[in-house]
Amino acid sequence: MIMVGAMIAALWVIGWVMKVPRAARWNMTAILLVAIMIAHVVLPDGHPFRMATGGDARLWAIIFGFGILVWGYRRILGALRARVRSDNRTGGDPVRSDSFSPTELERYARHIVLREVGGVGQRALKDAKVLVIGAGGLGAPVLQYLAAAGVGTIGLIDDDTVENANLQRQVIHLDRNIDLPKVHSAAEVMRAQNPFVDVRPYQRRLTSEIAAELFGDYDIILDGSDNFETRYLVNETAVRLGKPLIAAALTQWEGQISVYDPANGAPCYACVFPQAPDAGLVPSCAEAGVIGPLPGVLGSMMAVEAVKLITGAGDPLRGRLHIYDALYAQSRTISIGRRPDCAVCGNA
Repeated sequence: MIMVGAMIAALWVIGWVMKVPRAARWNMTAILLVAIMIAHVVLPDGHPFRMATGGDARLWAIIFGFGILVWGYRRILGALRARVRSDNRTGGDPVRSDSFSPTELERYARHIVLREVGGVGQRALKDAKVLVIGAGGLGAPVLQYLAAAGVGTIGLIDDDTVENANLQRQVIHLDRNIDLPKVHSAAEVMRAQNPFVDVRPYQRRLTSEIAAELFGDYDIILDGSDNFETRYLVNETAVRLGKPLIAAALTQWEGQISVYDPANGAPCYACVFPQAPDAGLVPSCAEAGVIGPLPGVLGSMMAVEAVKLITGAGDPLRGRLHIYDALYAQSRTISIGRRPDCAVCGNA
């Protein structure tokens, strides 16, 4: 018995020195015990090796069997614990509850301890319904951060598909999702990130025929579109329905963002940009290029502004246009006001 104990101890010490994984050391110990049992069966009674190792194979069989029982118990217990953790992570139920699960409380703990958010603010986020126009460069970080923040219902509308050239900046989309509709590619990532939010993808182009009905289901509109036709349609619909609009735009190294909310005294998008510039004056990202992280910066700002509007925290960008220049690491904020003669909100 002493000799066997010394052999096992030597195996573990040598394995530790050579940094052999623990599982491998246990396997070597099991092989040693099996070899000893075989030797007890093969060698005759009274053999010195048998006498030095306990004298009877049944003793080692009992010890080995007990070890197998312990190993099996630990494996079963580990599997049960893993299943419980998995159920907790997914809420154990695909149907989202009106109350916070323990997993949600832990997930949003950093929000809840913030004085400006707290439990009341997180509850407001859970109850909020936000619509995001565009699942591209700006939409990608907006969607990811709104989902991570626990915004209860997130709609996203886009008629485009994922292209290889998008992946340099549209970080929500995966390489394997090239050629898939952007809304479904984005929804896949959002649901994987936070199964407690309701993601509603609309694979179609936003038109005047559907805009009002669609916007009516949401509290806040975020515009990450890349063309002036859509921007003006989004603004007109948001003003007509009294919905706050968070809109951003970017090109090359520079971007801008504001909260357009005439219902609360702020100007609308048309107050600041009454008409679209000539097509040749504002080249697209494909024509002029855009630095990859820039949409992440502006899109994250959009998500922050949405969280502020929902929770009532801080001072949103109403009546202010924030401009960010990534090339020279400069930011500036200018005041903007409503225009009484605005064709969209002048009488709002």
